[in-house]
Amino acid sequence: MLSFFDLTTPAKRFRLVAVAEAITWAWLIVGMILKRVNDDPEAIALPGATHGAVFVIFVIVALITSFQLKWNAVKWELPLGGRRIGIPIVTLLALASSVPPFGTIVFEWWAKRNGHLAELSAGQSPQQAPA
Repeated sequence: MLSFFDLTTPAKRFRLVAVAEAITWAWLIVGMILKRVNDDPEAIALPGATHGAVFVIFVIVALITSFQLKWNAVKWELPLGGRRIGIPIVTLLALASSVPPFGTIVFEWWAKRNGHLAELSAGQSPQQAPA
């Protein structure tokens, strides 16, 4: 359990913030249900503020992690106007995962499985995105 809170590497920091973002999503959903059931607009004040703060922290940590773990090296090449533009697909997936509820958990699982989370990926090398 203590190893989960080990923040010594970018991958471990990313994992902790991804899980925290999902937990605050769950808390916000419970708050929204309580708001409707009890007709209490204050039921989402604290969960909403907490989720908003953790969401911003997740975006910042995802961007920092993408540079530290070189996620931008995995690019999806798009032909555009006679030239090819590389899109950092792993970084975009990480950022997009923060929008749907519990998407950060799914992304963290996928990134770990595909070798994008360094030592958490247990020796798996990053797979290249489709060209």
